[in-house]
Amino acid sequence: MKRLSLLLAVAVLAMAGCATRQKTDDKQQSAAPIVDAVSGPGGKSARTVAAASAAPAATASGGGYLAGDGPGGNAPEDLDAIPDAVPKAEPLHRYANRPYSALGKTYTPLQTTGTYKERGVASWYGKKFHGQRTSIGEVYDMYGMTAAHPTLPIPSYARVTNVATGKSVVVRVNDRGPFLHERIMDLSYVAAAKLGYINNGSAEVEVESIAVSGTAPVEMPAVKVEPLPPASTIPVETAGRSTGKVFLQLGAFKSPQGAESFLVRMRAEMGEGNKPLMLYEKQGLTRVHLGPYASESEARSAAARLQDRLGFKPLVSRH
Repeated sequence: MKRLSLLLAVAVLAMAGCATRQKTDDKQQSAAPIVDAVSGPGGKSARTVAAASAAPAATASGGGYLAGDGPGGNAPEDLDAIPDAVPKAEPLHRYANRPYSALGKTYTPLQTTGTYKERGVASWYGKKFHGQRTSIGEVYDMYGMTAAHPTLPIPSYARVTNVATGKSVVVRVNDRGPFLHERIMDLSYVAAAKLGYINNGSAEVEVESIAVSGTAPVEMPAVKVEPLPPASTIPVETAGRSTGKVFLQLGAFKSPQGAESFLVRMRAEMGEGNKPLMLYEKQGLTRVHLGPYASESEARSAAARLQDRLGFKPLVSRH
């Protein structure tokens, strides 16, 4: 009788343990961030829609991607089959290689190729920027082998290697950024997919500029840019008679395209719930402004709140 009671007790404990373990497993599974590495044929996701929607926004430590960004719905069937960029001599863009300021930091772009090699964290950008202008006025294609970099000459070419796997790709640098989280490069969606870090959102990479001849800065006519859809049009205010409006300045650019590209990135990085971002032309610079605010006091309080998030205190500016 005692033996029978002991066996029953053991059975009950075993069943309870299984139930507890099942609850734990279910909880872990539902909380695990799942991001599509590659969309399947016809744009069908390799994961369920419900699972993919659990992916978090990217943070300074990496993982996931920016809120509202992510893989596109009509990805090519075989991303690995998309060829790398082929380095060739191209004249540097007339404006996009001049010194500029963004988020309180001044950047001085390099003027020659083949002289840069650095290891750091790279991220990627996808559908939220697809179809937007890059810093040289070209339209960003998330399925093209391109990248954004703060100081490499544009356009130029670079070899990017995933330090963890040894995989490498060649990309064409045609945009400026990233500017937050101490990242050194933003790769296109397809370039990041070929390097195998779509799920993680970021990876440690080595970036090496590729030397090609004929890239000295030259005077070029203005780049012809195809009109973008009305939804992506960003209004520009030009300095004139004082209106008394108060804004916070996040960056100032010689190139209007560079300012527009930066504004789009800041809009994605900062998310919803902030004041509107706008472009403001004054004294030959296109500035990225946040606001307006009711008073300079309110603007200064907002600048203090943004300081930790952006890494610098935005400049209070009155139009």
